[in-house]
Amino acid sequence: MNLPVEPDARPAPPDFMSVRQVAEYLQLNEKKIYSLLKTGDLPGTKITGKWLFPRELVDRWVVDSAHGGLLNDRLLIGGGDDPLLERLVLEFSHHLGARALTGHHPSGTREGLELLQAGRIDASLLHWGPEHEAHTRHPALLRQYPKHPQWLLLRLFRRHSGIMYDPRREGAAESLRELLSGSGPGRARWSLCREGSGNYRFFEEACGREGHRPPEARIALSARDAAAQIRMDLADCAPGPYSVAREFGLGFLPLGWEAVDLVVPRHVYFRHLLQQLIDRFTSQHGQETAQQLQGYDLSDCGRIVWGHD
Repeated sequence: MNLPVEPDARPAPPDFMSVRQVAEYLQLNEKKIYSLLKTGDLPGTKITGKWLFPRELVDRWVVDSAHGGLLNDRLLIGGGDDPLLERLVLEFSHHLGARALTGHHPSGTREGLELLQAGRIDASLLHWGPEHEAHTRHPALLRQYPKHPQWLLLRLFRRHSGIMYDPRREGAAESLRELLSGSGPGRARWSLCREGSGNYRFFEEACGREGHRPPEARIALSARDAAAQIRMDLADCAPGPYSVAREFGLGFLPLGWEAVDLVVPRHVYFRHLLQQLIDRFTSQHGQETAQQLQGYDLSDCGRIVWGHD
């Protein structure tokens, strides 16, 4: 007796799908796929004239787009380092407990944007030069990344930045030019964040205005790491915000103000976790925390400064 043959199970889609395959996978027509590509919503890449869609990223995009999806209970922030952000995120995390995952992973401005582009984080802290040029510089930097049409820029705060230095060092210089021009045994030992960080960019341009290039230096992972190196007598000075200098009891030579923004994908902007975090900045407690650290202006906190059109 011949038993009926069960039809073969439908084969799994390939790891990298074509337009036709991803349309079938998502049960959409191909015209809609091209529309999603045009708006930058659907994760895909063009290779030798043909679109390919990594199935892993498509799956993640579907989950993240779903109302009440798992990732609505996650808010991971990368990019630049900042004491005020760090404190408020930590407090928020303790408040939420196991109900949601929040965290701050300081990685530098450029690396933060690369992580955001790859979908590894949910938002990224950005500062890229002096405050009065942020309205053109920040959007220009974002436009270098393919997903920029999906992103918004939220102003978090302005902060005072300059040179942190060891107050125990004899003959502390009164200007950046003096620090950069020193030579011999009394020459300042510098600690600098990596190229691609906002701190390095701010310092590099300040050096350029004095006719110098950034000096040889120890590498720091963040402004706070640089401050720790100064306290451990591994360096004499480093660029950083006033709030970090105050945290570590360092001297401070002011150079100007930075605008510090948060880069947020449009769908993340509406997450309740992000809105609650912004509320913490604008709350009385957030304002008091900024006053304790000093060197902040939160008057525009939460305002969309780019990407709302």
